[in-house]
Amino acid sequence: MEGGTTFYFVTGGIEETLERAKDAAGDKDVKIGGGVSTVRQYVAAGLVDTLHYALAPVVLGRGEAMFAGLDLPALGFQVTEHVAGEHATHFVLEKQSA
Repeated sequence: MEGGTTFYFVTGGIEETLERAKDAAGDKDVKIGGGVSTVRQYVAAGLVDTLHYALAPVVLGRGEAMFAGLDLPALGFQVTEHVAGEHATHFVLEKQSA
């Protein structure tokens, strides 16, 4: 692919996918991309340390609810940063140590 991007398709589940991404990243951070369902799976499994969420006031239809059924405080998350910009409000949620 132009630009050097390589895609790997992993069928062993989210844990295997994350381990392979960490191995490939070395000492760099791993960022999870995808739709709401993908991100929710990683958050619910306790595999996310930091979540940067950008909320833009655009009406697109019904969509998927990002946090429905997830108890973020019970999962150890709290808002550590929020910035209201001209086009979006950004929230950073971080998992706190027990």
